[in-house]
Amino acid sequence: MSDMTESELKQQLVDCIRMLEQSDTIDYNGHCSVRIAEDRMLINIGSCQRSRLTVADICTIDMSGKLIEGNGNPPLEFHLHAGVYRARADVKAVVHAHPKWSTFLSMVGAAYLPVYAQGSLVYPMPLLDTAASINNRAIADKLAATLGERPAAMMKSHGAVLVGKDITEAFVLANYLEENAYRQYMAMQIGKPYVLTDAEIAQAREKLWTPTLFKRTWDHFHAKLPVL
Repeated sequence: MSDMTESELKQQLVDCIRMLEQSDTIDYNGHCSVRIAEDRMLINIGSCQRSRLTVADICTIDMSGKLIEGNGNPPLEFHLHAGVYRARADVKAVVHAHPKWSTFLSMVGAAYLPVYAQGSLVYPMPLLDTAASINNRAIADKLAATLGERPAAMMKSHGAVLVGKDITEAFVLANYLEENAYRQYMAMQIGKPYVLTDAEIAQAREKLWTPTLFKRTWDHFHAKLPVL
């Protein structure tokens, strides 16, 4: 599923979660995963400390949540990841977080708007119209259907899910989502935000959706990670 070794994928997953925690995108309940086979994924242990995460806190499970390898059980919302992987053969990584700025928007029924070029990469934003935890297959399948072929979806008063062809892509899109939501929220305190036109969105996607720029964004956050 990847040119990277499983050990390298675990370390990359650890770095992703720590970076999201440091940027206040993931809290004590967030989780990320990488698919390593059709029916297997790497995911952080549910009870781990996200800010102090190490590869010892990454477990391997199948799509039913059965622990194959690791020092603890997966998060209760492993169903979210399994549901996306079942529905999307193209997805190799999933981020689920509870980012505050985008969640503020869903709390009041405000639509996510492309006010920032990078934020337009995940627009339009589908919304799962429930705050329920994604802790069983039925609600996981409902979320996957809401996501459809999009790279991101929000869950009302709950959080967001981002997907990618690798964890770098999913991580970067999570940051773009939250930065756009922050700018939108703050602009709304002053007046009506400017929303990018269809032509501007198309131009942004052509320019910004590249592995090189995704890696640059990843490297920006990775350079600020404290050494454990």
